[in-house]
Amino acid sequence: MRKKKITPYLFLLPSLIIIILFVYYPLIRNIEYSLFDWNIFSIAREFIGFQNYQHLFQDPVFFTALKNNILYAIFSVVFQVGGGLIVAAILEDKIFSRFSKIFRTVYFIPVLISTTIIGLLFTFIYEPQGMLNQLLTSIGLEEFAIGWLGNSTTAIYAVIGVSQWQNIGYIMMLFLVAIQRIPPTLYEAASLDGASKIQMFLRITVPAVKETMIVCLVITLSGAFLVFNEIFILTSGGPGNASAVLGMHLYNEAFIHGNMGYASTIANVIFVLTLFLALIQMKVFKTGKE
Repeated sequence: MRKKKITPYLFLLPSLIIIILFVYYPLIRNIEYSLFDWNIFSIAREFIGFQNYQHLFQDPVFFTALKNNILYAIFSVVFQVGGGLIVAAILEDKIFSRFSKIFRTVYFIPVLISTTIIGLLFTFIYEPQGMLNQLLTSIGLEEFAIGWLGNSTTAIYAVIGVSQWQNIGYIMMLFLVAIQRIPPTLYEAASLDGASKIQMFLRITVPAVKETMIVCLVITLSGAFLVFNEIFILTSGGPGNASAVLGMHLYNEAFIHGNMGYASTIANVIFVLTLFLALIQMKVFKTGKE
């Protein structure tokens, strides 16, 4: 009997050890590092308590980066989660069933392409003589033809647009799986009652994919506060710090300026923000299901 009680814990032990070593231990050490002033090129460390946190909330670059991450999150929720759900619902409709597989592939291909390649591709599209400005000029909108990545107003929106284009296909596929599990009889009954496509979408599809929506929200919002690759490749946070995000600010402080203690502080703030958002979502969208 005693052996049977211990056996499940022995199976869990390897995974538990890996989680402790590669998740919780680095997390605790990072909190410790944020309490010190130390340089990546020096062994010496000076304990300064919470001075890094005080400096963080007086840092204008931090607030610019936080604002850009919030913009990222808003656009990601609207276009990736909202847009992904709408696209998935359209592709599962009987009218588009014949072409559904083709469009699924078309929407999902960007997810499989390296972010580096996509970044280089959109650099050519966004440059002053690039494809986007040539298109605007050809249709008589040359006054809108600007250097999208070199303009402090448009740089962050240009990068956000790249992320939405690349990632909407992944969220769409998650919703497709959830929609396919909805019994077709529900739509048939609603159709017989005279419900429109929009009513069936709002009254049947949306409630039925609620659990998947929670997962998608966690993925997109966490991704919005952890974004780095797109910014690094397209703008490096410029011009100035106009398109800086928390991940880019952390990278600059750690590996450009060598302020590892301050970079650890930024990492802790990112962790708290993502954890807080995840907990709120799970509380708000709680359905009573395990």
